[in-house]
Parts: sequence; structure tokens; C-alpha cells
Amino acid sequence: MKDPAAKVADTRIDEARIAELSSLIEKHSQLYYSGDSEISDAEFDLLWDELTSLSPNHPVLKKIGSDIRSASDTLNPTDGFPKEKHLIPMGSQDKAANPEEFLAWAEKTKPRSFVVQYKLDGASLELQYEAGNLVKAVTRGDGIIGDEIRQNALRMKGVVAKMPEAFSGGVRGEVIMTHEVWRTKYADKANCRNAANGLMRRKDGSGCEDLCFISYDAAASGNDFFFNNEMEKLSWLQKQGFTVTEVREFSKPEDIIAWRTEIAAQRKNIGFDIDGLVVKDFTTDMTDLRRARPERQIAFKFDLEIAYSILREVQWSESGATYTPIGIVDPVRIAGTTVQRANLNNPDMIRALNLKIGSAVVVVKRGEIIPKIEGLAPIGALPDLNNQHETEITFPDHCAVCGTALEDAGTRLFCPNALCPKKLHHRLEKWVSVLDIRELGTKLVRQLFDCGRVRSIPDLYTLSEAELAALDRMGELSAAKVMRHIQTKRELPLATFVAGFDFEGVGALIMEKAVSAGFDTLSKLRSARTEDLAAVHGLGEITAAVITEGLQECAAEMDAVLATGVIALASPPSADKVPLKGLSFCFTGELKTMKRNQAEEKVKALGGSVKASVVKDLSYLVTNDPESGSSKNQKANSLGVTIIDEDGFLAIINTCRDDSSKTTEKGMELFNF
Repeated sequence: MKDPAAKVADTRIDEARIAELSSLIEKHSQLYYSGDSEISDAEFDLLWDELTSLSPNHPVLKKIGSDIRSASDTLNPTDGFPKEKHLIPMGSQDKAANPEEFLAWAEKTKPRSFVVQYKLDGASLELQYEAGNLVKAVTRGDGIIGDEIRQNALRMKGVVAKMPEAFSGGVRGEVIMTHEVWRTKYADKANCRNAANGLMRRKDGSGCEDLCFISYDAAASGNDFFFNNEMEKLSWLQKQGFTVTEVREFSKPEDIIAWRTEIAAQRKNIGFDIDGLVVKDFTTDMTDLRRARPERQIAFKFDLEIAYSILREVQWSESGATYTPIGIVDPVRIAGTTVQRANLNNPDMIRALNLKIGSAVVVVKRGEIIPKIEGLAPIGALPDLNNQHETEITFPDHCAVCGTALEDAGTRLFCPNALCPKKLHHRLEKWVSVLDIRELGTKLVRQLFDCGRVRSIPDLYTLSEAELAALDRMGELSAAKVMRHIQTKRELPLATFVAGFDFEGVGALIMEKAVSAGFDTLSKLRSARTEDLAAVHGLGEITAAVITEGLQECAAEMDAVLATGVIALASPPSADKVPLKGLSFCFTGELKTMKRNQAEEKVKALGGSVKASVVKDLSYLVTNDPESGSSKNQKANSLGVTIIDEDGFLAIINTCRDDSSKTTEKGMELFNF
């Protein structure tokens, strides 16, 4: 069992990682919409998946999702390709990283049998047909809308221009490059996937003849019963002239685990990149396919690849006030890419691993995308380099911007100067991000900061249209649009407001825990002692200290923002508006009258909380199959958690709505609270 200090450190690391992930997701979402994407869709998905695993109800997951849908309605091309909507949203799959997670999914879904295909590591594409003729080819984009590249697609091997049948609908697949083509023509690219992504988006289509389209799914327009099962679907695709993935049918999940092991050992000989298996329910379910994350299929990933290398240097990445160590290692190939930079997290990790310059280290890819140094390599792993000379890692001791002595808190190395320009600028960017002031882009914020006009959040609300119009590349129309967005009156929840002031590692999710614990006004938060906040479940001493110190540091700035009249704090809900306060719900399986996220929002609106899994203090597990042997049902029974069906859940909600002032009393009587 870990000691309390270790648990606090782990919590702090998780909080820091959550903050880092939410910032990365918002950054890359914004870059996507501006046409300046820096990472692939797959890489974005892995950031999303990791944040979901650490903080399933994080506000940024909901915000970005709604951003995607609102942006999809505009259909504005940003890169020369016309934009088109998918026939069915091209969402992401849930993932199992190990046999235990896969078996849990298999137990939950209980299909008649499993259809298993290679998980191709390329670029997703949807071919759209009318009466058998290819009319559009749409890249994955944001999952709702993508680039229409039909002329490029027609050059690719495996793309059928005209089907034998007069089919109307979509055919999905992956655009891949074979290892042989990559070695002979595109070895200057990092890997096959990157090369394929670049070629398929060339304006003149050159090089697309070196790409292959491999199909794995299809959906008929207006007919959810065109296909009865997944094997029939793949057979039909072959008859239409498509190349399909390797496919097997299994009745036992244990046999799939064995096949995964077999394929993982052979993957380098397959001829193109795969990074796991896709396992689907044998029966085709179009309703499930339309979900943002289908529940009847899962990506069963291969184990992480590892490599051994030598740590040559540690560079310190600066973000806001924090200095994060990045290890520079001898180049190694992992998961199809060359890795030379790997995450080291924080000073405590360096000390715990006893790392030195010259150490032989284990390098992995988190989610097969983010490189990380996991520890020291075993003795003999690099026999030719056993006698490497090792030197201590030097930590920076002064801020590179303001010259202040850095503070080493173990899990964080940072500049404590509240007026450090780097910290002030980062806070401005965080505020703009949290409030989603899209017209106020990062370049404009930097320009205003560098010229000294905007050095704090309240300064944004003193800008004039004339000042903005006088800036480079602005003009009156753009200035008016920016001002309109800045001056739009907003009533913010307290948690969102505080999160906008960029306390290190403290986002809206953390602040919601404090608010739910009764610190639901700014006055109560300011009066709270560190030990008061530390007593809140899920915070801890370190986070509590960051909050109390941040509130003190930013008090004048917060008051100035509220004094503008543009930003106001939403009143905490009164007792009769939160009849479910103190109650928690977990949902499993499909609901009949609403989507799961709608049910969760109803709970939150009435003051309750939602949990992603069954835990000891859960009030209710909601499922339309209370008698099933699912893992969640079994755990709920073992913990004594009450299991109710959808009708029971609706009765609770309706009781709240009918007479909220008597809800608690009625609820106790009706459901034995």
C-alpha cells in the first residue's frame, strides 16, 4: 500500500496530466478549425482517450464535441478542399489496451459471436455513392465533416468508381501505404501513415496512385437493414470490387486474445501497418454505428512497443510558469516512427528513477503516440554501451524570462513570480480558451501582450474597436467582430470562472469538486483555509494550497473582471433546485427514451453526480437489464449498490420536477433512500 505522501504525489501527477491533456486538446482543436493541424486525427484521438480515462466528465470533452457540431454546420473550406458531411458520423472507437479490458467489454456486450478484423493504421476515408456511382470521398476530418477529395481517391488502388449494384450510401475504409512503397519511394517520411496522409491531401493528386484503399464497413442510405451481419457486409464489399481487411469469426473471447498474440508477432511481415484488432458484434447494428463511440465494437490494441536507448540530454519545456523535463535519447524506432524526444514528467520522476545523462533507459510510446521514458533499461539490454560515462542532470535554477529563482516542488519546477511575463501571457491564453472567445486568436493575444496593451485579463475589457482596427492585418470588420465576442455578456459558473485564471493544474473539474462541497460562492472560496479545501474528496493538500494561493494572488484581477459588468458569476443553485444533491448515478447499457449523455445531464441539472464506474459510494446503477451477469451488475451487487431500470430512474427525475420542494422526502419514500 502506498504511503499518504505517495498518494498525494500520484494525485498531483494525474491533475497535472489532466491539465496538460485538456490544454493540448483545445489547442489542436483550434488549429484544426484554422487549417493549421499539427497532429494526425489518430494522435488527437489518443489525447482524447487518455483524458477520458483520467477524467471522463472533463468539461473540455463536452465543449470540443459541441464545437465540432457547430463548426460542421458552416462547411467553410480552410485549405482549398471543399467540406462535406459524413453520411454517418465517423466517431472514435473505445479501446482495450490489454486482455482484461477486452474481456470486460466482451462480458458487457455478450454478442452471439465476434467478427475480428485488422485495425489498419492509416487515414480514414468515406466513399459516398449514388446509384452505384462514386460521387464524393470524404476524409475523417472532425468525425462529422471532412475534406472532399474524390479526384484524389479515384487514383488510389482499391477505390471502386462504379459498383456492379446501384447502391446508395457510404463505404468506409483506410487509406494505407505499403511498407515496400514507403521503403522505395517515401523513406524520407517518418512512417507509412504520415506519408499516406500527406499524399492524399495534395491539391494535384500526385502520388495518390501509390496509396491503397482497404474497406472495412458500409451503410446504405435510408435502409438500416440492408446488411444483417458483419460477415455478410464484408462479403458484399468484396463482390462490389473492394479489397477488405483480414477477417475472422470467433465464438470465444479467449480465442481472440490468442489470435491477437499471434498477429502481434507477425505484424512486421504483413506488408502494411496495423496497430491492433477491431472486434465487432456479429450482428449489424446501425443505431450503434451512429454513436460518437459505438458500444458494439472495440479496438483491441497491441501491447506497447518498447525500445532501449541512451539518455543524452534533458531539455526543459516552458509552459506558463512550469518547466517540464524532456529527455533527448539516441534515435530509436518505436511503433513505426523514429523517437528522439521522450517525456520525463517532472523533477521527482528524474530523482525516483535515478536518471543521469548517459543512463540506458526504457522508452515507450504512451498510446503508441506520446514517447515516454519509463525507467532504467535492464542490465545487458545495451551490451555495447554498458560502460557509458554518466553525469548528473542539471536542473534550471532561474526563470529564463524574469530571472526569478525557480521553486522545485518535486512534482513541479516553476517560476514563483506572480508578475512573470510568461505566466501572465499564459493566463490570458487560458482565459480566452476557457471562455471560448474564438475570434481572439493566439496570434492576436500575443500581439496585444507584446505591445503592452493587454497584460492582464481585465485589460481585455478595456480595449476599443479603434485600437484593434489599427493593428496589423485587422481592419474595421475584423475589429468589430473581435469586440463583439469580447463584450458578449456571460454568466459563468464559479468553477469555470476560477479555472480561467490558470492556477497550475487546476481546471474546471477540480473546481467543481470544491463547489459541490459547499464552497459555492467566490466569497466562500476566498474564506476557505487550505486545510478546509484539502478535506474535499479528490483535492488533497497540494491542490488545495494551489487554489488558496491562486485566489489570493488573483483577487484584484478577479474583482476587476467582475466590475466590468461583462462577466458575472452564476448564483449557486438553491436547495430546492438541487434535490439530487448527494446522490450519484452510473449508467450502463442502452436507454430507451433518451441517450445516456442526456440522462447524465438531467442528473447534474438536479444537483446529482455521475460516475463512470461502479464504486462503493454509488447511489444507483441504472440499467435496463438488471438481471444480467455484466461486470457492473456483479460489482453493484457485491457492494450493495441499488440497481434500478430506466423507468425507476425516470420516476426519480419526474418526482423532482413535479414538486422539487418535496423531492427528497418523496424520493426517500418511493425508493428507500
